[in-house]
Amino acid sequence: ETWTSQLNQPTSEFYRVTVDNQFPYRLYAGQQDNSTISVPSQPIRGLTPYENWFSVGGSESADVAVHPENPNIVWAGSYSGEISVVNRATGQIREVTAYPHYTEGTEQRALKYRWQWNFPIVISKFNPDVVYMGSNYVHRTTNQGQDWEMISPDLTRQLDQYHGIPGGPIQHDATGVEVYSSIFALEESPHQEGELWAGSDDGLVHISRDGGQSWNNITPSGMPEEGTVNKIELSSHAPGRALVAVYNYRYDDFRPYIFLTDDYGKNWKLLTDGKNGIPENHFVRAIAEDPDRKGLLYAGTEFGMYLSFDEGKHWQPFQLNLPHVPVTDIEVHEKDLVLSTQGRAFWIVDDLTPLHQLNDKITLGKHHFFQPRPVFRTDIGSARANLRAVVGEGFANDTPVSLRVIDQEGNIIRTYTSDADKRINKISLHKGVSTFEWDLRHQGPVLVDNLVTMVIRNPSPGPRAVPGVYTLELQIGDWSGRQTIEIKADPRWTDVSQADYEAQLERSLEIRDVLTDAHQRIANLRSIRSQIEMLADMATAVGYSDELMERAKSLSVQLTAVEDQLIQNKAEASQDNINYPRVFSNRMGRLYSVVAGDHNRPTGGVEERRADLEEVYQDIVQQYEEVMNKQVPGFNALLEKENVPRLIVPGKQKP
Repeated sequence: ETWTSQLNQPTSEFYRVTVDNQFPYRLYAGQQDNSTISVPSQPIRGLTPYENWFSVGGSESADVAVHPENPNIVWAGSYSGEISVVNRATGQIREVTAYPHYTEGTEQRALKYRWQWNFPIVISKFNPDVVYMGSNYVHRTTNQGQDWEMISPDLTRQLDQYHGIPGGPIQHDATGVEVYSSIFALEESPHQEGELWAGSDDGLVHISRDGGQSWNNITPSGMPEEGTVNKIELSSHAPGRALVAVYNYRYDDFRPYIFLTDDYGKNWKLLTDGKNGIPENHFVRAIAEDPDRKGLLYAGTEFGMYLSFDEGKHWQPFQLNLPHVPVTDIEVHEKDLVLSTQGRAFWIVDDLTPLHQLNDKITLGKHHFFQPRPVFRTDIGSARANLRAVVGEGFANDTPVSLRVIDQEGNIIRTYTSDADKRINKISLHKGVSTFEWDLRHQGPVLVDNLVTMVIRNPSPGPRAVPGVYTLELQIGDWSGRQTIEIKADPRWTDVSQADYEAQLERSLEIRDVLTDAHQRIANLRSIRSQIEMLADMATAVGYSDELMERAKSLSVQLTAVEDQLIQNKAEASQDNINYPRVFSNRMGRLYSVVAGDHNRPTGGVEERRADLEEVYQDIVQQYEEVMNKQVPGFNALLEKENVPRLIVPGKQKP
């Protein structure tokens, strides 16, 4: 539906994005003219959004690699092959550069190793003690960088004509940006430990299937001779399947190059010809294949995003609200599409599941309800279920729409409608692909409109739904669609059991229902008082006895006395609760906010407070019943005695 920016720093340029396995997951990259940075994928509570940002060693040019089992351990690079290892848990930072040297003022042909300024670093998923990096050779360490071994020959073209002092003729380069003939992309297979793929910035692709003991040149035949292999994507769908993104703009060649192999590089096919969707002058920097749908490809170009549903036969823009900026890297993680860009931050498309489900049977002319992905009950971000549907032909602005949420026992716990008078229960759709939300809550308490307290408002959120599978029923006119959605518990909260969640829900619903009951009584009291005052005013104005007015005033006072115990009517703003005594709605609303806002079994203090308030409420209910069952019928009896009609015509004299 839309891209979300995760870091709004227009000057930042990110070269490669790394994603870890935390919850929420974090994004890492080097940011030009700054440091490395790590930001969460979703907002985390805090004083400011920025307090959850941190640096992870390395420098502005860094490729970043995160330990797959311990995200506190991060490897990051810098100029001239520098690598630092950061342990955020202990605060330790150690430089483990394989061959400490600086490249400034040095001819490249005199260097022992040629490291680009954002050389690749890879931690093995099979054995996190094994770390690889690339200069013009592939290096490996098995002891946290204490020692490095060279496990490949020079995997570049070794073009000596470019190996003088970088830069010039006016000013030499001093950072390694123009170091040439180096390994620019390096990956380990997700299927086989020790299967390594390497791509150089001068037009070569190599593979080793034996941990670096032997290497084969598998460069695609149609690849530009000195093109830069910017990204190698090893598919999770099949061994030997890989895509490479190559650019060649240094030679005024702006054509897009994406190559695909299914046989370890023995054969390749070009997926971009400049005529099948990606324009001929939009050179490609990044490529990714969706791990949940084979052949669903995402391409990042110099001018934005493209996708293909048919393994690159056809491409279409996937720009939406994304600025037209260079996309430097792509990762698909937990059904999110994550980008790094040059100049406009990290970007994420949350929830790719609709793309996984699209097929020829789903058209814009017919209604369709997409299967939503599982969601987490958590306090991170908005904690909502994003639901999507295709709204087809025959839909108009006045077409009735509803969404019902049904729990495991078949109870309807939430209903959204297009004609709801409260925004919290309203659903709005439009033709095409519509996105709407369920906030993972039951229906909230039904409260009177002019409730003013410090902790509860109208409308008020309902209790949170417990982890489990729920049914969603979408109704568009006469059409209906049905899907299920799973709510998962926050994986960080291992001390909270399913029974705890259910106990919290049970108590929240009980308190919700007491609030609803109390406010229905408030509405009843107000309605009765309004009617008797109107009847008394009109009746006495046309000549009925003064006793009617006296009894009306007396009853009105009794009704108000009960209402004043249920709601503080003098308060006009939330802080007015400081000036006027808190009454039942304030106090039960406070308890409701504590219980419904939590994620655990209610405490003993909650239970004690609930019992005390229940006792108070029962006393108010007795007074209410006394007035409604005795005083109100007495007033009705007086109306009959006085022969007062229920509809009074002003000016008509008493017979």
